[in-house]
Amino acid sequence: MKKYILFVVLIIAVLLTGYIVYANNSHKEITNMEGKKVLIAYYSYSGNTKAAAQKIQNITGGDLFEIKPKKEYSKDYNTVVDQAQQEKQNDVRPELVENIDVSGYDVIFIGTPVWWYTMTPPVKTFITSNNFEGKIIAPFCTHGGGGESSTYTDIKKLAPGADVKEGYTSYENSALVSDIKKWISKI
Repeated sequence: MKKYILFVVLIIAVLLTGYIVYANNSHKEITNMEGKKVLIAYYSYSGNTKAAAQKIQNITGGDLFEIKPKKEYSKDYNTVVDQAQQEKQNDVRPELVENIDVSGYDVIFIGTPVWWYTMTPPVKTFITSNNFEGKIIAPFCTHGGGGESSTYTDIKKLAPGADVKEGYTSYENSALVSDIKKWISKI
C-alpha cells in the first residue's frame, strides 16, 4: 500500500511539474512586453475593433482604454458613412469624453476601424491630443473590405517622434489570437 501511495504522489508531482513548466512558457513568444507598461487604446463603432483590443489585452496584460467621442455616432450605417466622409474632408477632430495620459506607457496599441481609407476621427483626436515622443506605437485596425489603406502611414504622420511598428489588420471580427500573438512577437 505504501508503494502505491508513493507511486500516486510521484505521478502527481510529475504532472504538476509539467504544468508549471507549461504555464511558465506559455507566453514566451511575447517576452518582449515583459517589464514594459502597455496601453491598448481603441475606438470601436460596431464592436469589431473592441474585440481585437480585448484579445490584445488578454495577451499582453496591458491597460484597456476606450476612445469615445462626446457626441456618439448614429447607429444608422449610411448616416455614419456620410458623416465620416464629411469629417475626413474637413479634418474634423471630435471632442472626446475623456483622454488618458500616455506618458507612463512604453508601448501603446492604437486600434481603429478604417473609415474612408484611414483612421476614425476620434482616433485622430486621441493621437493629436497626446505626446508619443519616444513611445512605441503598435497600430491595429479592422475593416469591411478595403484593408488598412493609409491608416498606418497617417498614424505615423500624426505621431512624430514615435516608433510606429508594423500594424495588424483584420477583416471585420476575424482577428485570431494566434495571428495577434505572432504580430506582437515582432514588436
